[in-house]
Amino acid sequence: MTPSSPPVPHASVLDLAPVVPVVVIADAADAVPLARALVAGGLPAIEVTLRTPAALDAIRAVAAEVPDAVVGAGTVLTPEHVTDAVRAGARFLVSPGWTHGLLDAMKASGVPFLPGVSTASEVVALLERGVREMKFFPAQAAGGTAYLKSLAGPLPQARFCPTGGIGPDCAPDYLALSNVGCVGGSWMLPADAVAARDWRRVEDLARAASALRRPSRPAPARFSSHG
Repeated sequence: MTPSSPPVPHASVLDLAPVVPVVVIADAADAVPLARALVAGGLPAIEVTLRTPAALDAIRAVAAEVPDAVVGAGTVLTPEHVTDAVRAGARFLVSPGWTHGLLDAMKASGVPFLPGVSTASEVVALLERGVREMKFFPAQAAGGTAYLKSLAGPLPQARFCPTGGIGPDCAPDYLALSNVGCVGGSWMLPADAVAARDWRRVEDLARAASALRRPSRPAPARFSSHG
């Protein structure tokens, strides 16, 4: 397991930056320069999805070599994913949906997690289990900002990271909602830039994404998975 980072004041994953990059890594050798570009652009929370064979090696490399990054694992689907991701150095976990078994494993992992929801019933079920921070997925297809706004009245204690179909044009609309802490997206990682290893372009796009924070939102806090 990657050595733990020194304890720092705790912050929610939702409050680290206005955007969490959702990263699909095909070549683990790209992980460190890509993460450094995102961090330099102001996006320290990085979700590496467990969709490729390179994902765990990528998480391991970023955790070891990019100390200012808060690397997490996305597309977490099983308790085994939870164990493997945390052993690799993931400091938070994100799932597109949840079951009671998966939720139990994430709660036992010792790191923050964002289980995925797309309905009010799923939100209520998570609140019943003591979970108040969630991923809203697939955000655009599941009702977008109108749906999230309608949840804020009856379920104000729930906070969300909407992900799925979000780009720079609609991200500010999500960030303006009282129950949204951040959004997830991959628009700062265009396929041609990653293929060309154009990390300067990635950094520039990340910097523009980090500037999407609404004026009233406080500056990002330091993060620790130690609580």
